[in-house]
Amino acid sequence: MLRSCRDLNRLCRVWMQNQRQLSLQEYQSKSILAKHGCVVQTFIVADSKEDAEKKLNGRHFDEYVVKAQILAGGRGKGRFIGGPKDLGGVYISNDKKDALNSIPEMVGRHLVTKQTSKKGALVDKVMVAEGVTIVRETYLAVLLDRDSNGPVIVASPAGGMDIEEVAEKQPELIFKEVIDITKGIAREQSMRLAKNLNFEGKLAESAADQIERLYQLCLAVDATQVEINPFVETSDGKVYCVDAKMNFDDSAQFRQKEIFEMGDRSDMDQREIEADQYNLNYIPMQGNIGCLVNGAGLAMATMDIIKLNGGEPANFLDVGGAVTEEGVFHAFRIITSDPQVKCVLVNIFGGIVNCATIARGIIAASQRIKLTVPLVVRLEGTNVDEARKLIADSGLPVISAHDLNEAASKAVAAIS
Repeated sequence: MLRSCRDLNRLCRVWMQNQRQLSLQEYQSKSILAKHGCVVQTFIVADSKEDAEKKLNGRHFDEYVVKAQILAGGRGKGRFIGGPKDLGGVYISNDKKDALNSIPEMVGRHLVTKQTSKKGALVDKVMVAEGVTIVRETYLAVLLDRDSNGPVIVASPAGGMDIEEVAEKQPELIFKEVIDITKGIAREQSMRLAKNLNFEGKLAESAADQIERLYQLCLAVDATQVEINPFVETSDGKVYCVDAKMNFDDSAQFRQKEIFEMGDRSDMDQREIEADQYNLNYIPMQGNIGCLVNGAGLAMATMDIIKLNGGEPANFLDVGGAVTEEGVFHAFRIITSDPQVKCVLVNIFGGIVNCATIARGIIAASQRIKLTVPLVVRLEGTNVDEARKLIADSGLPVISAHDLNEAASKAVAAIS
């Protein structure tokens, strides 16, 4: 029923975790790795050629790797809109001047990859890293595992590839170590993982050290996943964490303020960012019936019933169980800031949510923002009688409904 797979994926993201997953740029993840003693390439971050020249002054690499910083994979095979046809989101050169000259061709342009829309993602900075000569690529991830009821480390000698594909086609190349969180990772486990990754001799010791540091990092930053792909062996006999992906426990934001302040929201609609400030879960869509609902499941059901009645939902908005009158006002303000919205449908089933709070919020919002589009309201649950009386006494031209299907059909009829 939903408009596209992209809409469904974005909605499921909110439904499953009720918080938006923190997104970090590659250089930010590498900074965290370096801070915790993991081996990463030397790098700088710049927003212009001149900025890079200053930061690279006195530094000389045998090889320069210039990487566009966007929240999408497949950058190396990507292409810039309006840029040179032979330039992707990753440029490698042995010549410092050539590397610097690639920066203005990236910054300020939109990079299109297999993980972006056709419009691409705007590049406002690049990372310039020292190139390393990779002999072998492996895969390593520390993550919290529901089945194991604790942390596990997953490793594979088949690095630099889609790990799901490896697991499907060559499951014998996937190794797993369950860690006792009360004891931490044992040297025996880290060495076994290093050897399963085909590191030998002193390199096995180095790899084991890095594995232990990655495990400690995971605990220290409240990560739910730290994925290194690739985890490599270089020609000069070192082990590097070349690329990293990190996911964090949203509930630990109060402990990890510095990390969460790093979060990149460049791929989010401004209304999503604003809604998050008021503890509202909002995702814009393409329709014309704005939705204000409590509970992610009910919100998705509301959108489906709007579709069944011939309408198109304009958004997903879950106000949550602890919403206040002020929160309801901001929800209305954000919904109606979308010029496509021609009707607002409120669907509340009060359990934790007090219907009277919602009603007072509706009244205040309608008056403060001078609502000019039809408003359909369906309320059930806690203090519903008081809520209905408040709305009736307000004198507002509210279209009342007693069940969800009636509410959806009235919303569609109000537009047509």
